[in-house]
Amino acid sequence: MNGAQAVLESLRRENVEVIFGYPGGAVLDLYDALYKAKYPHILTRHEQGAVHGADGYARATGKVGVCFATSGPGATNLITGIATANMDSIPMVCFTGQVGNPYIGKDSFQEADIVGITTPITKHNYLVKKVQELPRVIKEAFFIASTGRPGPVVIDIAKDVFTAELDYEYPEKVHLPGYSGDFTGDEAQVSAVVEALGKAKRPLFFIGGGVNLSNQTELFRQIVDHTHIPVVSSLMGLGCVPSTQDGFLGMVGMHGSYAANMAVQECDLLIGVGVRFDDRVIGKVAAFAPKAKVVHFDVDRAEINKNVVADYPVVGDLRWSMPIFAHLLQSSGENYTARFNIWRNYVIEMNDQYPFAYQKHSEYIMPQELIETVSQLVDDNTIVVTDVGQHQMWAAQFFNSRKPRQFLTSGGLGTMGYGLPAALGAKLGRPDKKVVLFTGDGSIMMNCQEMSTAADNDIDVKIVLLHNRVLGMVTQWQRMFYGKRYSQTLLGGKTDFVKLAEAMGMKACRISKPEELLPGLRAALAAEGPMLIDVMLPANEDVLPMVAPGACISDMVLGGEKE
Repeated sequence: MNGAQAVLESLRRENVEVIFGYPGGAVLDLYDALYKAKYPHILTRHEQGAVHGADGYARATGKVGVCFATSGPGATNLITGIATANMDSIPMVCFTGQVGNPYIGKDSFQEADIVGITTPITKHNYLVKKVQELPRVIKEAFFIASTGRPGPVVIDIAKDVFTAELDYEYPEKVHLPGYSGDFTGDEAQVSAVVEALGKAKRPLFFIGGGVNLSNQTELFRQIVDHTHIPVVSSLMGLGCVPSTQDGFLGMVGMHGSYAANMAVQECDLLIGVGVRFDDRVIGKVAAFAPKAKVVHFDVDRAEINKNVVADYPVVGDLRWSMPIFAHLLQSSGENYTARFNIWRNYVIEMNDQYPFAYQKHSEYIMPQELIETVSQLVDDNTIVVTDVGQHQMWAAQFFNSRKPRQFLTSGGLGTMGYGLPAALGAKLGRPDKKVVLFTGDGSIMMNCQEMSTAADNDIDVKIVLLHNRVLGMVTQWQRMFYGKRYSQTLLGGKTDFVKLAEAMGMKACRISKPEELLPGLRAALAAEGPMLIDVMLPANEDVLPMVAPGACISDMVLGGEKE
């Protein structure tokens, strides 16, 4: 077979169900082979839509997402999505075309050094110049992307490789010097954590995206049930513990709950599980968790002591460390429930006293009210995807995430325009799930062309547009820190999103008044096929609580009271 056929056969061997992509000159032979093979493929309307689609598919399913793009501008249009996946440790393999071997390095038409460009934002990358290398490289790429700390891998393939022939044989195993894929660690490190827990009086779990990525949610919930230790979460860890469960205090950090932030500041043992200790979480480093010894479970040794010094590091895959941790806790003979009961009741009472709150209004719809209403109308068989901005934080605060891989968002990079294509990828990966996107009138415009992809492929995604006519999070910062100088953040509000959606083949509706909210959402969410729900909101509502950048996380501006 030729190189193009070898790529598709290798994807079959890796059980790839769908490819997201956009054709171009350097990958014409690949797309010709795809046409003949009838391989499942979604034509997005922009390469960024393809890479975010593959990302959403990977987050929703736990499988490796795959996308295709051509050389030069096609490949560079993937960059934002690759960086997004890299920051959040999402497994992807991105195939890009390159100019033919005789033209590489000569500034040829539509040539870009995609390997050089993506080196800082990938787990690994390849330039394939010989067709015989393709099977081995693809096997390695899927192995690297999905093992250890997951991440994106780029395979850049010279155009003439697609037409060159080879005797195809797909390797059964991977041989990578220095990378075995084995991320078991030292059991003594886990034992030290259990010993520290035996001395603690106010322990606190801090969970992150690693719990989701390693599929250790069920076991972690069993650990929480056994110990009754309270839990706080990063943005990426939402859903690992049901948001309505007693002892779950919500998100921690800049827009975290009062109880979550104060519990971090008052605990004596902070047990980080699959978290990066991101700057938006820790705030002022010197004042973070001042009374606590810090435990850090992480697969990536580079994360240990990077932002917060770990007194008890546990380096290794959570799929290795969590079963050992659970076994040691079970066999310790300790009555953890009795030992931590006073502490647990204290933080639960604090969470009840200071919940995420807002004031309803009789004349206009509050954004928090919108999120709460959607949360009440959908069931646990729902995936929520967000773009980035105020709506993202309101969704994190007011949507009740109850299951793993239920809340998908761009965390580390904070990528506006991520939401819509990621939601399409999530729906294609999990057709059994209802998929709801929360987006803003700033974010939606960055990849609004993918409404056409949704319509043409009948991908049933409900787009809930929080329409406040401003770049919400940026105006909030301008309001708080820049003397209300709204430089280039007022959108004007002349875009008719209902007409825009309808022009791209989607159904759409608008909700403007509080009395329209519940019946309008109920009808729209129950409708068949993709739909945009344009919800008109006030422009000056802030996401609260909020910790100023660089401040101690206990120094919070709180929200209002619920009616």
